[in-house]
Amino acid sequence: MSGDEARTPAETALVPTLARQLRTDTRALHTEVERTGVMRLLLRDQLDRAGYCALLRNLHAIYAALEPALQRHASHLAVGPVVFETLFRAAPIAQDLRELHGADWADAIPLRRSSERYVARLHAIDENSPALLVAHAYLRTLGDLSGGQMLGKIVTRSLQLEPGQGTRFYDFGTPAEVAAHLQAFRAGLDTLPLGPGDQQAIVDEACRAFLLHAELFTELAPEALQAELP
Repeated sequence: MSGDEARTPAETALVPTLARQLRTDTRALHTEVERTGVMRLLLRDQLDRAGYCALLRNLHAIYAALEPALQRHASHLAVGPVVFETLFRAAPIAQDLRELHGADWADAIPLRRSSERYVARLHAIDENSPALLVAHAYLRTLGDLSGGQMLGKIVTRSLQLEPGQGTRFYDFGTPAEVAAHLQAFRAGLDTLPLGPGDQQAIVDEACRAFLLHAELFTELAPEALQAELP
């Protein structure tokens, strides 16, 4: 990353903050993806336990690639401000899978080709363009914080779980703590030292990440349905 000093004062005044541009430029994709495949089923209380475990298994693979990459680049000026290890989700997801499926979840539930492609993308930018990891941290972390409380309630209701059972994925503390996490992450985004083209590159990568999620959610949907939804 080349740094904010690469911008003239006039350019800096005209460029929206990274958090704002990410929100604005990915809004349509966000809406589309949450209505796609297995996520559509989840939001409509139509996802069974096997389908939900398949979703968790494949999301776990993404976190298991993303979070170590973020840790490796925590000293990078354009990555470190959005590395919050207390928000990492790989371990809570693994615990949920043990409760909902069993200790053999990693071997018993297959990874889909789309999640393998996603993981390959994360490995590539980990090695070659680490600042782009910010885009994936944005999508997953803010998505989990913003929608987690609602999704946790949906999962508990649709799978008829006891409160707290199998939903550690969505547990970020009290509502006040969730709000504080959201504020800290957004503030971290807006302190990144980005040059003129760097911010757009992160936004473009975030759009790519949404499309990768859409592929995964589409591929997982048949595992939850015997027939096409009307």
